[in-house]
Amino acid sequence: MNLILLSAEDFVSAHRVVLADRRRDHILSVHRASQGDRLRVGLINGALGSGLVINADAARVELEVQLDQQPPAPLPVTLLLALPRPKMLKRILQTVTAMGVKQLYLLNSYRVDKSFWSSPFLQPEKITEQLLLGLEQARDSILPEVHLRPRFKPFVEDELPALSGHTTKLVAHPGGAHPCPRELLAPTTLAVGPEGGFIDYEIARLEECGFTPVTLGSRILRVETAVPVLLSRLSP
Repeated sequence: MNLILLSAEDFVSAHRVVLADRRRDHILSVHRASQGDRLRVGLINGALGSGLVINADAARVELEVQLDQQPPAPLPVTLLLALPRPKMLKRILQTVTAMGVKQLYLLNSYRVDKSFWSSPFLQPEKITEQLLLGLEQARDSILPEVHLRPRFKPFVEDELPALSGHTTKLVAHPGGAHPCPRELLAPTTLAVGPEGGFIDYEIARLEECGFTPVTLGSRILRVETAVPVLLSRLSP
């Protein structure tokens, strides 16, 4: 991990934390930190800073922390993603978090297997686990918000128009007539379908909401590959 993330429960005083879980193990086995070393730390949904190792043994690591830095700016993209296979979802959650996405909507689609919605990986604690791994990788501390929308039509009709508002609206689609733009400065709402893409009905409903179908070219990419490629293209 490139950042030791702290929660409010870790603090034993205003500037001191005690860690006795996987973070302790990582500090000792990977960072090989000892008394007097400094580590990068961050408070979940708060500031970043440094932690001075006060004590480190097999039972616990004690840090004196100073939080005086702002986390990196978020990526101005709201991602609408057709719910992928559970194992793929874990990787995608980490990736989009590391890339700075702060609003993620997991949607139903005709090509999404109904069984995916009953996956234990959609439990809040399982989602948060993957988000934290993404934050640790990217040295960020602000957790994304993940919203589950298991009904496509009500979401598109009742929620999406206000959600996407005055943003640039794009839907990644293999048959898109326009190449995906680069380095957008304006807030963007990006929709990405399941393996095989959104069906024609779903594309039509998104177009009615102002979404423009865009493509990455003639090659067909897996969702877990297409998502970071798209986000990289749009990143200013």
